[in-house]
Order: sequence, then C-alpha cells, then structure tokens
Amino acid sequence: MGNRLTRIYTRTGDDGTTALGDGSRIDKDSLRIEACGTVDELNSMIGLVLTQATSEELRACLVEVQQTLFDLGGELSLPAQTLIQRPQTEWLELWLNHFNGQLPPLKDFVLPGGSLPAAYCHVARTVCRRAERRLVTLARTEAVNPESLAYLNRLSDFLFVIGRMLARMGGHHEPIWQRDREPPLPRVDSAVPPCHNAPPLR
Repeated sequence: MGNRLTRIYTRTGDDGTTALGDGSRIDKDSLRIEACGTVDELNSMIGLVLTQATSEELRACLVEVQQTLFDLGGELSLPAQTLIQRPQTEWLELWLNHFNGQLPPLKDFVLPGGSLPAAYCHVARTVCRRAERRLVTLARTEAVNPESLAYLNRLSDFLFVIGRMLARMGGHHEPIWQRDREPPLPRVDSAVPPCHNAPPLR
C-alpha cells in the first residue's frame, strides 16, 4: 500500500480502464466505477460541509460519515467484500433522531438554502440520493450489499436534518415552499443604469 500511495500516477488507466481492489480491470464508465465515483463525490461534499460546521458534535459525526463512505468505496472496489453493516445504519439513525429532536416539527416543504452551510449540505444530500440511485442501478446486474443501500438512504435523511439545523444557526430562517405565491415583478421606477463600457449597438 505504501508504494501505491507514494506513486500518484501509473499510466495504467490511459486506455480508459481502471483497476478494482482485486486487481481486475474494468471500464472507467462501468456501473461499478460510476457508483464508486459518486460515493467519492459525496465524500468530498461532506468535506465541504465540514468546513462550515461549527458544532464539535456535528463535526465529529460528519468525520465518521466520511470514514464510513470511504469504507463503502472500498466495498464497491472489492465486489466480494462487505464492509457496511447494520450497526453503521443504526448509528446514523441514533444521531438523526438526536438532531431532529432539536428542530421544530416540519409542517411545510423546505427549499434548499437558508445559509451557505445549509446550501452546501443540501447539495451533499442530493449527491447522496444520486449515489443511492447508482447503487440501485448496479444492483440490477451485480450483487450489492443491501445494507449499503440502507445506509445511503438513511444518510440522505440525516443530511436533510443537518441542512435544517445549519439554516437555523446564526438566526437564519429556513426557506419554505409556498403553494400560493406572487412572483416578484420589477419596480416601475427601478431603471437600470446605463453601462458606459458596453459596445455600441449595431
């Protein structure tokens, strides 16, 4: 492993294939590699959320999620290996209930956003949903650990709750979807100032 980590490039993937953990080579756009890549993208998005999280409790949870996602990537790269077990999903449920208990009851649909940290978290949530879809697609042709699917399903719920928490931190409000709404219109007296650097119309 040390040699593999020291040498960053190997040129072995120049032909559009990549190696799985067992040494076999498959196409880089295969369903399994697509699933691996989406889990990696999700892990990177969690890292972005971590840069915005201020609660030590929340930070510790997100770091553990990153560790588990790395395990999931390893599981996908070794098709015969199972790394995600029921306890990891139950751990997520424990924290999900803990954080959700600190929020007011949800009575309306929440729009993504509310603050920069919350927006990052909602992007992570949508990437998580995509990772779950990629695993579902893979499961149609190859064996996939059912607990890995359950973990991603629960993780998207966890990230939704965290997004709500982050939106409310610092006095922000959650943006709510409104069925009966009036779209904004430009003010009549809000003339747009001319742009002096614009090229002349021809």
